[in-house]
Amino acid sequence: MGDYMEKISRNQRIVAITKILLDNPNKVLNLNKFTEAFAVAKSTISEDILLVRDIFVKLGTGKVETISGASGGVRFIFDISAEEKTKFSLKLSDILRSKDRIIPGDFIYMTDIMYNPEIINKAGLILASAFNNQKIDYVVTVETKGVPLAYEVAKKLGKQLVIVRRDNRVTEGTTVSINYVTGSNRRIQTMSLSRKAIFNGSSCIFIDDFMKAGGTANGIKNLLKEYDSNLVGIGVLVDDRESSKKLVGEYVSIIQYKGIDENGSAIIEPSF
Repeated sequence: MGDYMEKISRNQRIVAITKILLDNPNKVLNLNKFTEAFAVAKSTISEDILLVRDIFVKLGTGKVETISGASGGVRFIFDISAEEKTKFSLKLSDILRSKDRIIPGDFIYMTDIMYNPEIINKAGLILASAFNNQKIDYVVTVETKGVPLAYEVAKKLGKQLVIVRRDNRVTEGTTVSINYVTGSNRRIQTMSLSRKAIFNGSSCIFIDDFMKAGGTANGIKNLLKEYDSNLVGIGVLVDDRESSKKLVGEYVSIIQYKGIDENGSAIIEPSF
């Protein structure tokens, strides 16, 4: 293995370094990890990383930070350019405007969107980039439709995903359950989370597919209080702007839904 590593070219080494950084977002990687793997000097690895960093910046796909100190190294953070955000949100808006997507109750059919890897990967990247500068311990969502999106956000941020259940399950062990009122139809619902799911004193963001009045997000905020933890951010794919009174404050969305027009099509537009 060592003999093989000594023979690889610089181009091959840069490809390998890029792969390692992409696979370990938001994690500080000591330069020794690279020098030992590729059997080259630390100065050589530093030059390689500078090249990788420049490419990421030019492509607008992320940034590589240098962390000083004995336990320092490099850390990769996913990002996305404003141009790519706009391009994606416009394309998704066109997809969601289709009359075929309107279902009884003036809801939009989104299940296929939520399980489309290409769409959810890009949406997850956009939402994750909104929280790059915040200290986050967990990404939280509620079962089930928002799970793929929340998983992508957690993956891009390099954080643990936590799924809040709508009922108690024996496999979860001891749980904390709360009742909350939905903001849209004022129904009382229950959500529960295992005592083992998160550490007390954690900072969390909530990710979901659709927000009407924010009742679920508000419920998550109250549930986290039972763990002495805080909800520090909210990100959703679609924001229902017909619900003018939200039960939560600041949040990030990709698409805005503003009801149905006179032709029976959804009024959809990008949030930025």
